[in-house]
Amino acid sequence: MIPLIFLASLLALPADTFAAPTNVVPVSGQSISLLRRNPSPRDATQRGALAKRQRDNLIAKYGGATTQKRSTGYNSIVNQEYDSSYYGSLAIGTPAVSFDVILDTGSSDLWVAGSSCGTSCGSVATYNPSSSSTFQNLSTPFDINYGSGSAEGYVVQDTVQMAGFSVSSQGFAVVDVVSTGLLTAPVSGLLGLAWEPLAASGQMPLWQTLASSGSWDSALFAVQLTRYTNDSSAQTLEPGGVFNMGYTNSSLYTGSIDYIDIPGTDTYWYLPLTSITVQGTNITIDSGTTVAIDTGTTNIGGPASSIAAIYAQIPGSQPATGEWEGYYSFPCSTTVNVEVSFGGATWSISPADIAFDQLSSTECLGAFFETTTGTGTPSWIFGDAFLKNVYSVFRYNPPSIGFASLSSIAIAENGAGGTVPSATIGTVSAAVTNTSDAPRRHALSASLSALLFLAFSAVLLL
Repeated sequence: MIPLIFLASLLALPADTFAAPTNVVPVSGQSISLLRRNPSPRDATQRGALAKRQRDNLIAKYGGATTQKRSTGYNSIVNQEYDSSYYGSLAIGTPAVSFDVILDTGSSDLWVAGSSCGTSCGSVATYNPSSSSTFQNLSTPFDINYGSGSAEGYVVQDTVQMAGFSVSSQGFAVVDVVSTGLLTAPVSGLLGLAWEPLAASGQMPLWQTLASSGSWDSALFAVQLTRYTNDSSAQTLEPGGVFNMGYTNSSLYTGSIDYIDIPGTDTYWYLPLTSITVQGTNITIDSGTTVAIDTGTTNIGGPASSIAAIYAQIPGSQPATGEWEGYYSFPCSTTVNVEVSFGGATWSISPADIAFDQLSSTECLGAFFETTTGTGTPSWIFGDAFLKNVYSVFRYNPPSIGFASLSSIAIAENGAGGTVPSATIGTVSAAVTNTSDAPRRHALSASLSALLFLAFSAVLLL
């Protein structure tokens, strides 16, 4: 979800990010199963973690090469409203309280609804600063705009836990004003997973704190998303896949991971877009075209001329009207084949993901829609309609994005149903203190406290 204010200019590096113009807008530690089927996703995830622990234990036990003690974690996520959005959970404060948050690689701010939010936040769970002994108010206003709404509040620091990792003094925003429709229960906020320069709060993103501190076995995170949009029996909430932190789960993909470096400044997660093929015909792509890879956007946005060229290859397609302006419809009986490349491997998008919605018994709404972006920003946004088709890896250093083909285990999760993960608080396996965003007065206070402690200790020893 990419905030609109940033679209004015990438070079200006404003503090917001952008969202797709659709109206759509978990758990720390080891979490529950994604699927009830043999082999079950829970088994796959646990088997991967067990295999890794067994290997690490043997290396340590029998004198193999050792490395700095680090860790990994995973978060079972939820598919909300038939592939419209995907959320996980984290916990905030002391004592820790869990919250569901949208996972968004298209923005960089963590924010949650505050207890003062009132009616605009509806019935979602809210964060109460007065209930946390580790809360610190930075007294900085926060304001961010997305295509699907806006949020306002103030910037704070507190302890944040996710997937077994705990970060003290993590900066984020507490929101007390939210536009209608931005939050859909049980979601209480949003976890931005892009880079720090995009953060409206001015705070380093949670993932970047962990990656830069050396807390992870590998400085990366990965996402696998499920598909329910073509399942007529799907519920509003379904098992959504998994968010891997610090490792890749080899049971969820086959072959190698094809990494492509980010072609410029670390802001968005973006790549060069080198080709799009529709029904076997190449769509003209201008040299230097880039695409943002955005888990917080449902569909795929691009320039109007390119979108028109895509639907020109689909017989019977036509521009949609009314609230669907900017989209196109096409006959549901048509199987649409799309392939894309970012300069490496070629990836197919399932026809089920190209048909985003059904408007009538014969007409479907296409996933590609027209959008405009600011000068210097990615002109394309590839959201979940693409990401459901690959295992996606977001690497800290070198800054790059990797894709791999989904394994049969991952594919079997689509439409499989099962128990929906709930927001719980897991066991902390690794703890980090975020120092990059600490206010100067806080740093001075900590230094003074250390000096006083040393002086007092010296007196005791005399």
